[in-house]
Order: sequence, then C-alpha cells, then structure tokens
Amino acid sequence: MRQRPESPYSSSSPRGRTTPPQRGAVAIAPASAPALSSSTADYTFAHAGRQLRLGPIAFWVTVGSLVIMAAWTMLTATYFAFRDDVLTSLIARQAEMQFGYEDRIAELRAQVDRMSSRQLLDQEQVEHKLDQILRRQTTLEQRANTLSTLPDLGITGAIRSPGRSDRSVTKPAPINDKSPPAASGRKAAIGHIDGMVTRLASSLDRVEAEQAAALASIEGGYDLKARRIRGVLSELGIDAGKSAPNADATGGPFVAARLRSDSSAFERQLHRVGLARAHVDQLNRTLANVPVRKPVTGEIDASSVFGMRIDPFLKSPAMHTGLDMRGDPGDPVRATANGTVTFAGWQGGYGKMVEIDHGNGVATRYGHLSSIDTEVGHTIKIGQIIGKVGTTGRSTGPHLHYETRIDGEAVDPQRFLRAGAKLGGGH
Repeated sequence: MRQRPESPYSSSSPRGRTTPPQRGAVAIAPASAPALSSSTADYTFAHAGRQLRLGPIAFWVTVGSLVIMAAWTMLTATYFAFRDDVLTSLIARQAEMQFGYEDRIAELRAQVDRMSSRQLLDQEQVEHKLDQILRRQTTLEQRANTLSTLPDLGITGAIRSPGRSDRSVTKPAPINDKSPPAASGRKAAIGHIDGMVTRLASSLDRVEAEQAAALASIEGGYDLKARRIRGVLSELGIDAGKSAPNADATGGPFVAARLRSDSSAFERQLHRVGLARAHVDQLNRTLANVPVRKPVTGEIDASSVFGMRIDPFLKSPAMHTGLDMRGDPGDPVRATANGTVTFAGWQGGYGKMVEIDHGNGVATRYGHLSSIDTEVGHTIKIGQIIGKVGTTGRSTGPHLHYETRIDGEAVDPQRFLRAGAKLGGGH
C-alpha cells in the first residue's frame, strides 16, 4: 500500500500534533512525490485553504515578470529620486552644445568677413594695377607720337621709325565685375585677372624698351652723322665751329633748353636727342655751304684734273686751277652749295663764268659756259641751275671748268667731291 507523502506546508507541534496552516499564509508544495513517474514537478500555491497549481513554465514566467516589475519599479524610483540632477545635466549639455554652435557660427562669420575683406582688397589691387597700366599705355602712346615726328637722318641714311608696336598698345580687356559666388571661383577669377594684368604689364615693358631702343638708335645716328660731318670739314680745312650764313628768315626770343628735375628717363633721352639733332642741323647748315656736290648730272668724265699739265694751246707746263668735265653743249650746270652770286659774265680765258661765294672763305667758279642763268647778288640753293655747258673762252671743246677756292686760293675740287661721295651727298 502506497504511503501518502507528508505535506511540506504542515508542521508538527512540540507535542507531536499537526498544526494547520494559519490564515493568510500561502503554501507552495509540489503536487506529486518524487516517487511519481512524471518527469516534471508542479508548483502549488495555497492560500486560505485554497490551492493554485502551476507548471514550471508558468511559474518561471510569473517569477520573471515579478523580477522585471521590481526592476522597473526601482528604475522609476531612481529616476524620480535623481530627476533634477539628470535634467540639470541634460540642460547643461544642451547649453554647452548651443554655445559651441554659436562659437562655430561666429567663427564662420569671421571667416566670411575676412574672405570678403581679402576679396575687396584683391579687387582694389587689381583696379589699381589696371589704372597704372592705362596710364602707362597713354604715356607710351604719347611717346610713340613723339617718336613718329622725329625726322630721319638724311646723309647717313634714314633711321627706322618706331614700328607699329611702338605706336599702339593692345588695350586690356574689360574685367567682369560679376564674381563667382563660390570663394574658390572668386579666387580663381582674381588669379586669372591678375595673370592678364601681369601679361599686359610685360607687353608694355617691351614697348617701352623698344621706344628707348629707338631713341638710342636715333641718338646714335645723329652722333655718327655729326662725327662724319666734322671729320669731312676738318679734312677740307673748314672750321666746323664757324656759323654758316643763314639765308632763311629765322629768329625769336631766346629760351634756354632746360630739363625739369622730375623728368623721366624717356624725357632725358629725348632731350639728348634734341640736342644732338640741333647740333647736326647746325653742321648741316655749315655743310650746305661747302661745295661737296657735283656740278653736272651723272658720272663725271674728267678731261683734265687739278694741278700741273701741258697747256693745250702753248704746249708748255702750266698750272691747271680747276677740274675740266666733258659735256654736251647745253647740259645744265648746277650750284654745288648754297651761296650768293658774286660774278656772272665774261671773264677772260674763263669765257662766260659764274662765281659763287659760299661763306667762310669758300667760293666756286664755273667757266666756259654757253649761257648764264643767274645774276650777281642772287641767292643760290644747292642744285640750282646757274648756266649751260659750252666752249666759250680759252677752250678746245665743250666742257665745264670747275674751281673751288678757299680764301682766294685755288684748291683741288676733287677733295670736296670725294668728301661729298663719302657723305653720300653726290647726285
């Protein structure tokens, strides 16, 4: 016979009797004894004589729920106990984040202000550079106009006038004031404009250098011409410092040529060119009164030179004081320098003769003319026709007897003609 297991919820008194459970107590006992064949044990809840039997799963679900509720209760109690501290911490963190954002915004605004200031400064610098370039362009155009008015050198050959690059400068392209909205785009645009300005400045530098080189070439040409004229006059025994007679109507008040203290290098160079040109003009006026040109057109065909010869009539040695040049009757005879006619008529063995005074003791004679086309007192210019080739006077055939005299003494005309050929002034 199976023995009923003793309930774990009953207890024995010291006297050995069983004491029933007290009112309000809950007893939990397994519903079956270990000797049962079932593999799981149930849990029984007893209260006030009532029993509630639960399986293991339900029991542990109930226990888990109670644990979760207890934890939630503790968390809720903790939240309410420390709510003020948590809220204070959250507010402080939010305020810290707000201040951080405000500082970042202020920093970004400062960066924007700095970028705007920098862009404005760059724009002002570019505008300043453009203004300088425009002023330089205007100055170079004025200089080019000045260079274009300078006369060429006559005897030594014309000096090349300034080229087109000297007279005109490509104007800088207009700059678009609409800048790109992005900072990088604005920076790139300003860099592009700055590059254009730099290229324009380099172009103007080249033009300015070409103008300076042109002035230096002109000045060098004037100096060369002055040296050549002074050398020729010295070979001919003529003092280049003497002023030649000036037949032109010139004059005016004297105004000394002085440079301002703030003159530029171009103005100083132009002043030197002006002085050199004035000196050459003075030498040219002196040279214009020196008979270095040919009296006949074409090549000279000399039939008798200056110096000792056998007289064609007496067949004895005689001094020939001129240079005989063959020609056809009626060929024009031209003055070899500026001067004044001092004789025009018949003169013994010269036949029909014209004598011209060129100043500084220099004179020329033209003999054996068939006709005379001037009169005493006339002012003669270089190359002006004064008569025709003939055979009047002591002559064996049509030719021109040409003489040059210094202070009344006959000198070899070929010295003057060679000097003229050296200067390039022959016809």
